[in-house]
Amino acid sequence: MIELKDILYKVTINKVIGNTSVAIRNIEFDSRKIQLNDVFIAIRGVLSDGHNFIKNATNLGALVIICEVIPEEIINGITYVQVADSHKALSVLAANYYGNPSDNLKLIGVTGTNGKTTITSLLFQLFKKAGYKVGLLSTVKIMVDHKQYNATHTTPDSLTINMYLKKMVEEGVEFCFMEVSSHGIHQKRTEGLKFEGGIFTNLSHDHLDYHNDFATYRDVKKAFFDQLPKTAFALTNSDDKNGKVMLQNTNAKKHTYALKSIADYKAQILENQFNGLLLKINNQELWVKLIGSFNAYNLLAIYGAADLLGLKNLNTLQLMSELESVDGRFQYLISKKNITVIVDYAHTPDALKNVLETINTIRTKNEELITVVGCGGDRDITKRPKMGAIAATLSTKVIFTSDNPRSENPLAIIDSIEKGVPGEYFSKTISISDRKQAIKTACQLANEGDIILIAGKGHETYQEIKGERFDFDDFKIINELLKALNK
Repeated sequence: MIELKDILYKVTINKVIGNTSVAIRNIEFDSRKIQLNDVFIAIRGVLSDGHNFIKNATNLGALVIICEVIPEEIINGITYVQVADSHKALSVLAANYYGNPSDNLKLIGVTGTNGKTTITSLLFQLFKKAGYKVGLLSTVKIMVDHKQYNATHTTPDSLTINMYLKKMVEEGVEFCFMEVSSHGIHQKRTEGLKFEGGIFTNLSHDHLDYHNDFATYRDVKKAFFDQLPKTAFALTNSDDKNGKVMLQNTNAKKHTYALKSIADYKAQILENQFNGLLLKINNQELWVKLIGSFNAYNLLAIYGAADLLGLKNLNTLQLMSELESVDGRFQYLISKKNITVIVDYAHTPDALKNVLETINTIRTKNEELITVVGCGGDRDITKRPKMGAIAATLSTKVIFTSDNPRSENPLAIIDSIEKGVPGEYFSKTISISDRKQAIKTACQLANEGDIILIAGKGHETYQEIKGERFDFDDFKIINELLKALNK
């Protein structure tokens, strides 16, 4: 058993009522999970306030209450710790409880709007191929070297993060690559972690339902770099106008990568085809299996990070040529009738634009480019017309459909998307709210040589409707439909 006073190290405490030399069992921020002698942390969330569940926690056996406001009813024998910020306290407590595992491995955080999953997943692949034991905390999955666990959030809660980091340390993992979302930064989930480095990808329109405006969204991302220690590196995309902003106040060692501007790590695209890219990185040529200029940026970030983490450049280039694309990120197949189908997670205006521009750069223009796309419900509504405009402008045919409508009416979401379509392009758009039917229609419309892009869900294997999750895998469905239609 660990004592309360041992996990309070570095927590900003305003007041203590009771004894801190008590043995505690576990830490929880969900009162329903409380058991005898647990610590309950009252967190103010978006939908509920943990302070309203303090009594429930004590009834279930909580021995310690950590909160921003001490309740009026004080129960004898229970320790109350008042803190300035419960989110931050939770992160520090979690790190202490699990023995500060980030101190015992090299943790790299990747943040930005697009590219986080690709960069972390490919860095995991690269370092595994280089012979290291490696960890991964990503949207797609969590890996503790060779053991895989399901991921539920881009950046898990701090208890989950530290639990898996401890598993990694116990397995002898040397490097861990972690997606760092704006939600995770804002909710202090990365507090208490020691980062070896941070990577910035890019910044575009996303999560404004949560952050309210772009400046706030940008500044939350910047806060991650502000907190990096002097011993860490900060690697940023200098072609993105926000790249320099990320470096303004960081104490970390500053490094840049770019395709267009002057940078420490520089790349040039020599060839761009559906089966890969020919790149020149810092005057060394290599062929990679990934596609598009956005992946050139991702690969450049990977090259820079590997260099900063001590891998030899020639070895890195050789290993990069072996990397496989990440599930749901420009994942493609070619049917027996020579129809190319691409499944991509592109769910922001910038990501959709990148994917469509990449396809248009490669294709001959003699074929149709049919895009199937929607937008998630209960999320940033301002991006919907932008997505509609981009899809209609850069495709020859567009089918607007459902993504994860959640609690919203799919037809209302589609209506918002359609509002952005310029009048001259409206005739090439149709709307089919049933996603499977929309994909089937795209297959029926496609002829030999045509290209279908199914955007928005990528690696996801479900569709969320009215609080329920139903099995739905774009890649699996397109395979089945093409075979059924004999295409």
